[in-house]
Amino acid sequence: MHPIKRAVEYKGSIEFTRSELVGILAFSLRLMDVKSAKELIAKSLEEGLLEEKGGLLVVNKALLSEEEAGEDFFNEMVSYIAEALGWEREEVIEGIKSLRERYGDLDERVLVYLLGMDKGVDMSRFRDRLEL
Repeated sequence: MHPIKRAVEYKGSIEFTRSELVGILAFSLRLMDVKSAKELIAKSLEEGLLEEKGGLLVVNKALLSEEEAGEDFFNEMVSYIAEALGWEREEVIEGIKSLRERYGDLDERVLVYLLGMDKGVDMSRFRDRLEL
């Protein structure tokens, strides 16, 4: 589930102050550290997932739904790779983290696709659904 969606469910509202959202993501839900929460907010503002209105951050619910559909695709690829290699999901996630260190801030779906290719997993079934 997307961290912003988890924050919405936690608070029960789609409106947050910036510090409130950082606090929920970093401390209440313990999903990430403060720096990562601030980066997520900045990225979400750029992508339109969050909008700033009157000093509040307001979640764009339509884009959040699209974002979650992408997460389902990500999870599907992670599960497929884990099954193909006989790994645990956590091992696949660690592999994605190491690729992120090597290639920088690519989309997670691209990183998981690259990990599968790198490990010799047939990823052709995902190629058409991968947005580049």
